[in-house]
Amino acid sequence: MWYNRCIMKKTIIICIVIVLVVLGLYYFIQSSKSVNLISNNEVATTTVQNTATTTVNKLETVIGKSAEGRDITAYHYGEGETELLFIGGIHGGYEWNTALVAFKTMDYLKANPEIIPSNVKVTVIPVLNPDGLNKVVGTSSRFTTADVPSTEETVVGRFNGNNVDLNRNFDCDWQAEGKWQSKVVSGGTAAFSEPESQAIKNYVQTKKPESVVVWYSAAGGVFSSSCHNGVLSETKTLTNIFAKASGYKAFEEFNFYEITGDMVNWLAKEKIPAISILLTNHNDIEWTKNQAGIDALLKYYTE
Repeated sequence: MWYNRCIMKKTIIICIVIVLVVLGLYYFIQSSKSVNLISNNEVATTTVQNTATTTVNKLETVIGKSAEGRDITAYHYGEGETELLFIGGIHGGYEWNTALVAFKTMDYLKANPEIIPSNVKVTVIPVLNPDGLNKVVGTSSRFTTADVPSTEETVVGRFNGNNVDLNRNFDCDWQAEGKWQSKVVSGGTAAFSEPESQAIKNYVQTKKPESVVVWYSAAGGVFSSSCHNGVLSETKTLTNIFAKASGYKAFEEFNFYEITGDMVNWLAKEKIPAISILLTNHNDIEWTKNQAGIDALLKYYTE
């Protein structure tokens, strides 16, 4: 009898131990699932945050650095495959109003996204020469006319941090010494020797924009581009469209004096339609004219 009672007690104890072990395993498994669920939720949250950051970054791209290390930024509007590229501020603080008209264009596109056709993306590089702009207004980004000194003091702002005229540094008739009116200016040590012109070269050859519009000052007109290969038919069309809408006079070429290493002429050499918009003076952005020209180009590229 005593022996049987012992066996029974041992059996009960063994059963209790087994139940406890089973319960322990069950709670361990459930706990593991809970940890995994939390972990997966954290991963999902991180993924959403990363996607949002990427989306924000799609609105602007740093395409390179200036000679003095300042960002050269491109801003994007619309999501179409046909890219129109607008560039201002190649002569920095000397032609500071070309940066202002580019900034105004950005504000216009941001406030009126419906004017951009669904098949079009507009990219604006407002300041190609941030070093030159910084020399004059003390900043390489947004500024107002109140920040700009007298015209005589802005000449130094034409050149980049290496004192090179960027519009003499491109691969069309490049020379180490170029001309600006009656003055001799540096074209750099070689075509694309400057980081700013190299940034544009890389961007254009990678993105292959449909056409390029570059603002300069001051002559008052729309100028076609070429590099001893004749004016492209599409370039003539764009010149006439912008000129007719804006009221600027259309010119087939810039021939007031010899230019070497010019950016829009290099674009023509690359067989990319490119036009120069020369504002009438060094102070005004002539927004009514330029808005009309931009609207006309967007309408032209609408599918």
